[in-house]
Amino acid sequence: MKAVIQRVSSCSVTVDGQITGQINSGFLILLGVENGDGERQAEKLCDKIASLRIFTDENDKMNLSLSDINGEVLVVSNFTLCANCRKGRRPNFEAAARPETAEPLYEYFCERMKSNGISKVEKGIFGADMKVSLLNDGPVTIVIDTRDL
Repeated sequence: MKAVIQRVSSCSVTVDGQITGQINSGFLILLGVENGDGERQAEKLCDKIASLRIFTDENDKMNLSLSDINGEVLVVSNFTLCANCRKGRRPNFEAAARPETAEPLYEYFCERMKSNGISKVEKGIFGADMKVSLLNDGPVTIVIDTRDL
């Protein structure tokens, strides 16, 4: 499972002209589910993200977590994070889990974020053509792959 975490001042996701998820200060999480991923990977990734200390404290040091600032989360499914670009010019997405596997894990991930004390967890629509707008804060962008945890 892979995640791109962006610290944001605000962000939203729109599908067919309708906002489906919107947050203020917190994380935009682009989530890619790979073949072989399961609830264990989702749990490890959620726990890591919820405890990341990448918000600034009163001394302008990255020392605060989502819960410390009462931050919010917007999770957007993104199978393209699983792209293999080693050969040729067209990415290969064979490592991405099939929708029947990926969608339940995406939903589980979102629920797990809530159980980690994140008060507001918003989502995109799995498999939809989504438009994501964000005001990146920093910018601070972190990439996490559960194979590295």
